[in-house]
Amino acid sequence: MPRPSDACDAPGDAPRQLTHADHAPPGGRAPLRLLAHDLEDAANVGALFRLADAFALEHLHLTGRTPRPPDARLRRLARATDSHVPHSHDDDPLAVVARLRAEGWRVAALEIASTSIDVRRFAATPADRVCLVLGAESQGVPPPLLAAADVVVHVPMRGVNSSMNVAVATGIAVHEILGRLLPVEEDGVASAPGAQAGRR
Repeated sequence: MPRPSDACDAPGDAPRQLTHADHAPPGGRAPLRLLAHDLEDAANVGALFRLADAFALEHLHLTGRTPRPPDARLRRLARATDSHVPHSHDDDPLAVVARLRAEGWRVAALEIASTSIDVRRFAATPADRVCLVLGAESQGVPPPLLAAADVVVHVPMRGVNSSMNVAVATGIAVHEILGRLLPVEEDGVASAPGAQAGRR
């Protein structure tokens, strides 16, 4: 029976960890946007920038009091992705939502609410364009934004706590929604050879 270390030394077709140099993004942007309203922590906003870059999201709308570039803490967590992820700032999130809906975007709010559905049950097709609305770490998505959304979705919580970090929850929701918006062969996150989970 081979020793565990023997498997690490196996030649030929043994798995090889890919490097950033191996990464070959497919190009283009996914038909998914994020709207982050009144977030409080620049680190979370930086994480959203990095997430938006990883999934090639179309745009990141920062509204209200959400920290925005230039911000040293945000940039450190974003790993400089704030320099190339399309983003904008608006004071009024409802105006942004109204504009997007007029352009044909579906608006989904990420929140645990009385009418929210499991994000895994969110019905979308490759013909759809979706904007996912996020709220403050402490207060969540405010009622007027919930009311303006076409649907409210949540990440199911199986533990004692009823919430999770906004960037973590967003990553889960984005992955689920993109699985419906992008066929696997067109999904750069799934098919690009350089997708690297957990690389800091």
